[in-house]
Amino acid sequence: METTNIEELIKKIIIEKLQGKEETPQVVQEQKKAKYPSGTFETVDEAICAAKNAQQKFADEPLLTRKKVVGAIRKAFLPLIEEIAKRTVEETGMGVYEDKVVKNRLVLTNTPGVEDLYTEVQTGDGGMTLYELSPYGVIGSIAPSTNPTETLIGNSIGMLAAGNAVFFSPHPGARNVSQWVISKLNEVVNETCGINNLVVTVANPTIEAAQEMMTHKDVNLLVVTGGPGVVSQAMRTGKKVIGAGPGNPPSIVDETANIEKAASDIVKGASFDNNILCIAEKSVVAVDSIADLLIFNMEKNGALLIKNKEDIQKLEKVAVAGGEHPNKKMVGKDATVLLDEAGIPYTFKPRLIICETTKDHPFAKVELMMPILPIVRVPDFDCALETALELEGGLHHTATMHSQNISRLNRAAKAFQTSIFVKNGPSYAGVGVDSEGTTTFTIATPTGEGTTSARHFARRRRCVLLDGFSIR
Repeated sequence: METTNIEELIKKIIIEKLQGKEETPQVVQEQKKAKYPSGTFETVDEAICAAKNAQQKFADEPLLTRKKVVGAIRKAFLPLIEEIAKRTVEETGMGVYEDKVVKNRLVLTNTPGVEDLYTEVQTGDGGMTLYELSPYGVIGSIAPSTNPTETLIGNSIGMLAAGNAVFFSPHPGARNVSQWVISKLNEVVNETCGINNLVVTVANPTIEAAQEMMTHKDVNLLVVTGGPGVVSQAMRTGKKVIGAGPGNPPSIVDETANIEKAASDIVKGASFDNNILCIAEKSVVAVDSIADLLIFNMEKNGALLIKNKEDIQKLEKVAVAGGEHPNKKMVGKDATVLLDEAGIPYTFKPRLIICETTKDHPFAKVELMMPILPIVRVPDFDCALETALELEGGLHHTATMHSQNISRLNRAAKAFQTSIFVKNGPSYAGVGVDSEGTTTFTIATPTGEGTTSARHFARRRRCVLLDGFSIR
């Protein structure tokens, strides 16, 4: 709201008080709006009701309006990328500024819009059947603290392109930057199409607020990017759910691989944004005959090898809580922070910490989301695939493999059944970084959609016309 409007509102309230008038509901509502940024409401119900009204207006707009909205978001946010990255690192204390710049630019330039809403048609003697993708209405979306702004921006583009409004429930750990982005998104959309509150949130994003949103009668679709607990809770609501759950991606390296490239790719992928991406390499399973050469080349590419068993134990105490959970205080921290905390000396600033472990070590079994990468030696490819499948844990999220043997790559792809399988490249190629394919940070493995885009945020509807429009 403009400053002049606020001043006029204050004058109006003062005059009415002097005249002994009661504040009307409209005035009270405007007072509430003046307290919060654009698209932010005091209660979950107020936010969802506003989003529902906005979506009903948006649904009457032509596709051209949606295209303009998506284009406006891209244009308005590109100059803000550096500030978004800076705010995110400062608030969450996780990740790498330069990598967050890459991720936010990627979602702005590589997330598909209205063009993703393809139409299918069947014609024959019986007439014509048309399949179209239509809006759900109001989407309730939960965003993580690890990739908060990327998820908000990317999902907004896809959800608005599909004709929806969206209520975002950001992670409390990224509250400030998330609310700032949501407010900017709503302002850009409103300025472009004249419809306010298509992107909304609540002033105090808590677990209770997220739970209220998930069960609200006017939320038609839940899109949850987070851990297994919140995905499971969403599934119990009885609503349609797109759930992006956890992963523990292994990386297989066999004796046929280009070892120098494999080492470089693995270090790049596992150190990117300090390993907080769910798709990042969380372990390496290497055939014994090339393991030493692989480690040597990983060191050449900025990884620090920890050999001393006592140092590995010190690092474990810092990184792992209770033997089976990551230490939340260390998630997304720089490798140097982890080393300092463990009291392990180093002579250069490493991008990644590597060490050899067994497959049963917590570093291999627990999704740490830290720049720590265990390397497990195995005698041959058959054992490598068996071990990698065990470490992946049936989550079917992401896996990578380095090999020149096509039949082995094909065999692994079938065995993993993961939403993303990257061959001979860094893990981040799976979301469109330096590779082909569109970008998303909502990878819906538990519910089966995989790498989501606008088409997944729309209902597939069937429209039948008899005795016509078949001209073959």
